[in-house]
Amino acid sequence: MAALHDVIGIILGGGRGERLYPLTKLRTKPAVPLAGKFRLIDIPISNCINSGIDRIYVLTQYLSASLLRHVNETYKFDVFSHGYVDILPAEQTLTSTSWYQGTADAVRRQLHHFHSHKSKDAIILAGDHLYRMDYSKFVQFHRDNNADLTVAALPTPAHEVHRFGVLRADDDGRITRFREKPRTPDQLEGLMSLPGTDRPYLGSMGIYVFRLDTMVRLLEEVKGDDFGKHIIPAAMEQCRVFAYPFQGYWEDIGTIESFYRTNLALTRRDPPFSFYDPRHPIFTRPRFLPSSHLDNCHFHHVVVSDGCQVHNARAVDSIIGLRSIIRPGVYLQSVIMMGSDDYEDEEDRAENARLGRPDLGIGNDSHIVNAIIDKDAHIGRNVVIRPHLGEPDRDEESWSIRDGIVVIPKNAIIPEGTII
Repeated sequence: MAALHDVIGIILGGGRGERLYPLTKLRTKPAVPLAGKFRLIDIPISNCINSGIDRIYVLTQYLSASLLRHVNETYKFDVFSHGYVDILPAEQTLTSTSWYQGTADAVRRQLHHFHSHKSKDAIILAGDHLYRMDYSKFVQFHRDNNADLTVAALPTPAHEVHRFGVLRADDDGRITRFREKPRTPDQLEGLMSLPGTDRPYLGSMGIYVFRLDTMVRLLEEVKGDDFGKHIIPAAMEQCRVFAYPFQGYWEDIGTIESFYRTNLALTRRDPPFSFYDPRHPIFTRPRFLPSSHLDNCHFHHVVVSDGCQVHNARAVDSIIGLRSIIRPGVYLQSVIMMGSDDYEDEEDRAENARLGRPDLGIGNDSHIVNAIIDKDAHIGRNVVIRPHLGEPDRDEESWSIRDGIVVIPKNAIIPEGTII
């Protein structure tokens, strides 16, 4: 893949990630683990690298320590490549003392980092989507049309348009109308781009290619803080704005429900997104872990990561993350277990006994269904976690319910015999 030295990648790290709470209680949204061993930020960075874009910025502001550590330990470019991934946190300056107010405001407040580059275009990406895209084709489409701004667009059915900014493109691909998250038939009037299909609308994926000089000018002249609400409508009045149709798999992982559903879909025999593509790999932090040891286990549609120890256990439709410890008699169904950041030794286990807390991992004979278990959880023997579909969201000291799914937060301690 030829390097696109005249393109910079800008990844929006997001704000507090409230819809993914409690997974974002101790980390920013792009640092949330994915598929047992990756993090959400690995998706756009890997797409950039696979597309030949090796000058990448990640804009973040909220609990970014783990994200910074992950990026620094993962993306180390050769000294002769001139490639890098830089984290740009929100900063107090003489003109601004607040956090980012929106997607456009985040980029606007970091423009001084981009001015010095001899770049022709900038690609704006989100840090919480799962998809695979060759951005070089996206950039070429943008340049072939002499566009000032090109919006990646996903064919969308009518019942999902409320999730997107919806655009109308003419036969040449130029955007003629745009409305952010329409919710009524009147708001959808005149926005259909693909009549006669089961996905007649084009939804903005929140992925843009800008001419860098146009982006700078728009962000300096237009006072709005959001690309979808403010910058795109303003650009349509004065610039050449096009839609780039995308036909592949794409999922916005912005809520606990979508995170849970998207992860469990990866356990299928033929998952909608594959991490096994040899030409377009998804990169992550290299770890020196032993192979997983599975002894007398019964698994059906289960993804198992590195360094796990599982003995005499059963699991169905589940993900078992890095360094997971699952003891005899455990049953998991539709569970995302994120694993641990380290192993315990004899001294750690002695300290657990002294404090009366379970060892790291899942204790003997526990039965867990429809749950997300964040990293470094201590779950005791004979714990029962049942489905809570249809029940209201709630937060307890050591667990939460979101969309009927029980979420055990990072570092939680669930005592022996607990029933949730």
